[in-house]
Amino acid sequence: MKIYQKGVRLRPRARGFHLITAEVMQAMPELARIKTGMCQVFIQHTSAGLTINENADPTVRVDFETYFNKAVPENDPDYEHDYEGSDDMPAHLKASLLGSSVMIPVHNGRFAFGTWQGIYLCEHRNEGGARSLVITVWGEE
Repeated sequence: MKIYQKGVRLRPRARGFHLITAEVMQAMPELARIKTGMCQVFIQHTSAGLTINENADPTVRVDFETYFNKAVPENDPDYEHDYEGSDDMPAHLKASLLGSSVMIPVHNGRFAFGTWQGIYLCEHRNEGGARSLVITVWGEE
């Protein structure tokens, strides 16, 4: 079994849901060597998350943003953690709901996604800045 791990810094993105599958694959060319294995993508932040969902129709990502803004509104007077702005505590809650990592099976050097699946960076801050990922791939070559 082989294990590969890399840190990746993603460019800053606007608030919303962004496909990053191609960037993850580009950052880990060793993926092509794995015949059967797993890939974990972990985000090192508490106000952005990761998920896997629709990679074809961009309106799905727009609707994700709409849903999460309704489910976890800003400016709630009950929030105590508001030092960094009205989007800060909602960003932490949204990130916890979605999670900080995704696991993807690897088959014959490629992600074993279902039809129309891709990895989303879920940016919950108005100005979240660059985001750091740790990508770990392991399996049989």
